[in-house]
Amino acid sequence: MASTSPSERTSLLPNGDGRNLSESDNSFLHRTSVLLKAEGETSHYDSFMFFVFGSWVNVLLVFVPLSVIAHKLDWDAALRFSFSFLAIVPLASLLGTATDQMSTKLGQTLAGLLNASFGNAVEIIVGIAALMQDQIVIVQNSLLGSILSNILLVLGCSFLAAGMKFKESNFQVTAAQASSSLMTLACITLIIPAAYNSVKPPVETLLTNPLNVNPGVIDPERWSGLLIISRGTAVLLLGVYVAYLYFQLKSHAYLFQADTENQEEEQPRMNIVAASISLLLVTIITAFCADYLVASIEEFADRYHIPKPFIGLILLPIVGNAAEHVTSIWMALKGQMELTIGICVGSSIQIAAFVVPLLVVIGWISHHELTLFFANFETIAFFASVFLVNTLIQDGKSNYMEGLMLLTLYLVIALAFWVS
Repeated sequence: MASTSPSERTSLLPNGDGRNLSESDNSFLHRTSVLLKAEGETSHYDSFMFFVFGSWVNVLLVFVPLSVIAHKLDWDAALRFSFSFLAIVPLASLLGTATDQMSTKLGQTLAGLLNASFGNAVEIIVGIAALMQDQIVIVQNSLLGSILSNILLVLGCSFLAAGMKFKESNFQVTAAQASSSLMTLACITLIIPAAYNSVKPPVETLLTNPLNVNPGVIDPERWSGLLIISRGTAVLLLGVYVAYLYFQLKSHAYLFQADTENQEEEQPRMNIVAASISLLLVTIITAFCADYLVASIEEFADRYHIPKPFIGLILLPIVGNAAEHVTSIWMALKGQMELTIGICVGSSIQIAAFVVPLLVVIGWISHHELTLFFANFETIAFFASVFLVNTLIQDGKSNYMEGLMLLTLYLVIALAFWVS
């Protein structure tokens, strides 16, 4: 009987015996068990208690069921709009809380990607809901309004609040200029479609549809060109945004790091599993409330004579960015201006270079023709806002006067849209 050679007795795969596979399975099961049981972390009960009762804003959660009831029973448009509007305020705050709690455990890179995905979740949800209902003007105005509210209202309030406490605040100028430069690029991508459409505009188009958002009014050739420009630009902007994430989180992360010498490390109040479940549930509930809100806008605006552009540009962004508003001002009062700039300008970049192109691509896939062509007035307001912000942050210093300037421009734009 022939003896078996050593090579024939050797397993084909290294460490491939049953004992090692069993150890690997046990190790995986152990890690999963530890994660689900939240061993060494805040308990599930304490996590959910903090999530629900951790902020006074959560009192407004009572409007979530009221929003559903009002929609199902077809109550007055004012009640449907108001209940849905107020319901989104605590939901936006809860989204911020869950994201922040997950960020404390996942590390800088994953936290950045998480913030990119969920930091503007309300804007994405409201935008998709409006897009699916062909409310193109609401989609464009709410997204543009989110950008303007961040770089004018929130940044202005933050500069003003910090200026009342400190004579002058300093921040990393290189990072701020890199962020504002990307914002300028996003602004230019909105100007190009407007410039394209302004080439020999038909007289009948200007008379019947000054916003030029209806493909049935714009001649087919020009509309086809706008779609090609918008969709191509959207894909390019998404690529630039991915590169910006790598620039911010990896290759040049040191430019965006705040001074943490005198700061205490924040302890997480929720475990990973509880924060993940909370994030998923709140996102689903927000989607329903956003759908109810968008469905009531047209009737509410017509019945009470409130301009739809004002609702989209001013009211919706204030609700969607409520959590970011409070956090930014609080960080400014603590003298952490790098974080304030990161919240305000960073959130605006997410919308301009990620959310807007993403919705254009979603509209492309779902056959809802959303373009990057905004009305001339909106485009000019956006350009003027970006220009002012770039001018004010280029020296790496801020004071209350700069905050007052930003707030003044925001109020002027809000007034103009109220009478539009």
